[in-house]
Amino acid sequence: MPHLTLEYTSNLPLFKAADTLLAMNKALLASAEFGELDIKSRAIRLDTYLVGTHVSNHPDNQAFVHAKLALLSGRSAQSKQALLAALLAVLEQACAWPKTQSVQLCVELQDIERASYAKSSGLA
Repeated sequence: MPHLTLEYTSNLPLFKAADTLLAMNKALLASAEFGELDIKSRAIRLDTYLVGTHVSNHPDNQAFVHAKLALLSGRSAQSKQALLAALLAVLEQACAWPKTQSVQLCVELQDIERASYAKSSGLA
């Protein structure tokens, strides 16, 4: 724990998901809240998506990158806000978006109750 899921729309050809995941993992590690091998992240490219309800003549001008950090419950609100700010800062530096493209960046934190999470290291 934590688990980091990065979703991004397919109309961001300059977005480097692997580089962004690495930068986000480094930000989580720098927080001193987690051990390096506890951080698990993945990126999911979204080929089917819609921003709002209006399909415009230029569907490529609306995009988003959404990061969801799932971690075990028990951290203070201040600690959570610091993690959210660090991850959002990484997203803001991830890529120079074209001026004609509207890109929404967001980070969500999900608390997982400790009683509802189980893990096996898989080591023999």
